[in-house]
Amino acid sequence: MSEDLRAQAGTLLAAWPDLLDPNFMHSVVLVCQHSDEGAYGLVTNRPTDFMLKDLLPDHDVLGQSDFPVHLGGPVDHSTLQFLHVVPDHIPGGLCLDGTIWLGGELEAMGRYALERPREAQRSLRVFLGYSGWGAGQLDAELSLGSWVPAAPQREAIFGGVGEPVWRRVVSSIGKEGHELSGEPPDVSWN
Repeated sequence: MSEDLRAQAGTLLAAWPDLLDPNFMHSVVLVCQHSDEGAYGLVTNRPTDFMLKDLLPDHDVLGQSDFPVHLGGPVDHSTLQFLHVVPDHIPGGLCLDGTIWLGGELEAMGRYALERPREAQRSLRVFLGYSGWGAGQLDAELSLGSWVPAAPQREAIFGGVGEPVWRRVVSSIGKEGHELSGEPPDVSWN
């Protein structure tokens, strides 16, 4: 496999406009790991109707939190994960790219979300499930052009939701991306 197709941790992947899989149509995925064994990431722009307190009602801290939960992908909806940019408030995470951390101390995350909700909205995102690819699968999808790799953007991870985030990420790759960002998911919609 060509190393230049390898999406490093911290890379954003925007779904190509004609990717019609409902799990990924107009989605943005933050790559958390990509190796010869496979890849793993989190969809950053799919909200759910869940709050932390809905999913962990018996937890001392998280059971009180109205903090929103996003859909990280179609795999294993029995797991919660989180991304953040506040390692001083949430220690113990894995730094993906020098600015974004995956996970950390669950109690610290819960306290941060509960005690600093406005700040947390801009620096913390909690996910139900994740996106995963088997050995070589993401490599093949990248070589076929199913995904548009882009540099990490804090706003695309911790900012808005839905299609506007996808359009902003696709536009960030230059002129071709700006033209793509206006495309509907299916060209037959034209």
